[in-house]
This record gives sequence, C-alpha cells and structure tokens, in this order.
Amino acid sequence: MYKKLLFTIFMIGCAVHLLDAQELAASITIQSNKVDNQVDPKIFPQLQIQLKDFINQRKWSNDAYSNEEKIDCSFYITIESEVGPGVYDAKLSIVSNRPIHNASYSSSVLNMQDANFTFKYQLSQPIEFNENRIQGADPLASNLTATIAYYIYIILGLDYDSFAPKAGMPYFNKALNIVYNAPEGSGISGWKSYDGQRNRYILIDNLTKYGNDKVHDIIYSYYREGLDQMTEKPVLAKSNILNTLINLQEMNEGAVSGMLIPILMQAKFSEIVGIFNNSDKATRKQLLTTLSSLDITNINKYKEKLE
Repeated sequence: MYKKLLFTIFMIGCAVHLLDAQELAASITIQSNKVDNQVDPKIFPQLQIQLKDFINQRKWSNDAYSNEEKIDCSFYITIESEVGPGVYDAKLSIVSNRPIHNASYSSSVLNMQDANFTFKYQLSQPIEFNENRIQGADPLASNLTATIAYYIYIILGLDYDSFAPKAGMPYFNKALNIVYNAPEGSGISGWKSYDGQRNRYILIDNLTKYGNDKVHDIIYSYYREGLDQMTEKPVLAKSNILNTLINLQEMNEGAVSGMLIPILMQAKFSEIVGIFNNSDKATRKQLLTTLSSLDITNINKYKEKLE
C-alpha cells in the first residue's frame, strides 16, 4: 500500500512537472565561418548552448504547456563580422511552425530575417533579460537578449492568435514594451521607426496599431477555421482560407499593413498551391487575383501551378 501511495505521488508530480513545461522547443544555429579565424573557438558553441537554455528553459507566459504543445521554432544567427572586441554584426533568421489539427504536417507561421542584429558576447558572459530593465548595464550585451526576447513574444503572439481571436495581444504588448525600452547605443539599430523599411518597430506597430485589429481575426481564420478544418470539412475550409486571403488583400490595399503582410505570406506558396490546385477554375481565378497583390514575388509561380 505504501509503495502504491509513493508511486501515485510520483506520477502526480511528473504530471505537474510536465504541465509546467516551458512554451518553446527551439533550436539554435550559429554560423560563424566568416569570423572563425578571428575569435576564440569556444565563443560560439558556448553562446549557442546558453541561448538554447535561455529560450527553452525560461517561462514566457503564465500558461501550462505539455511537451506536445510546445511551439516548434528555430533561430539562425549568421555572424557577418566582428566590429569590436566581442561585438558582432549578424543576421538573425526566425522560423516558427504550428501543427495542423488531424494532419501529419505543420504550417509555417513566422519565417523572416532581421539584418540589423548587433550584439556583444564574451566567454562566461551571463545571458540575462529583465523586462523591467531591458537596457541593462551594457546596451550591446543587452541587445542580444532583448532581440531574442522580442521575437519570442512575436512567436507566442502569432501562435496564440492562430488558436483564438486576438489571444496573442498580451505577447505583442510585451514585444512592444521591449521596443519602447530597447537598448540604445552606437551600432544598435532596428528599434526605431526610421531604421530602414523593415525593422522591429514597424513589425510590432503593424501588430498592435489601432486600425489593424482585423489582422488578428485573419490569422485565426486562416489557421483555426481553415487549415484545421481541411481534413474533416475541406470545402468549408477552402472557402474560409480564400476569404481570409481576400480580407488580407483588402488590408494590403488600405496601405496600413507595412511589412506584416509580406511576412505572413512568406513560405506560403507550397501550402496555398497544395490547398487549391484541384479547385474549380472560378476559385483559382479569384485566388490568383488576390495573390497578385499579396505575393507579387511568387505570382508567376502561382500562375504556373493554378492557371
């Protein structure tokens, strides 16, 4: 009886621990071949391990996640040059995926690159992030974790939006807080509205700006009312997906979306073609008209597959 009681307590403890698991299942890749002969060979392997722990072991929300619910995401850091002692110019690519209900595949939710990633990192440097003191003691060192945390909240916000209408707003607001309190200093960019046409300020402004509320319903409809219904209600699902793309087109023509729509459409070519390649001619014609303003880069590829 005593052993059974201990086993029961142990299993309950395991279940509680499982449900308290962190939100992300992230992989980190650092490509440093451009500077490998200039820096200590231990630098980037150590940074890769520390960033993976920082992302995957920290709690980013108040919700409980099982291991199966963790968000599959990847961070790719390409070191372009060392611009000072322990200071690096880099490009950051971020990818997050969402499993589709009753299907064996995942859909890309976020797929983008940030080319304005400058940070400081040295051996044994702690990887720290404090939402109440984002700038920290050294802005260049803090820019490393501020940028990563910003994109974690973007990932969370988009994922939550895809499951419930406007459910991602608490996380978008956290990303906005990082922008408002971002590190400032020589070499740091991407946090201000004037830092180029694609930057962190513009992205979060697009996601939180009054008048852009519709985009959150579009994200929800595309995934929850569209992709998640493809197995059980394919006709309804296709109709819902087409309507969300038409709504996205209307937003695009309203010139209020900035860089958001290209990011939402990134890596959607194969998915959209797979959904509509067997649709009737009228549906494919409507789709091509819509895509001609949403995804100009790939429109000829769409025509090749769907006309």
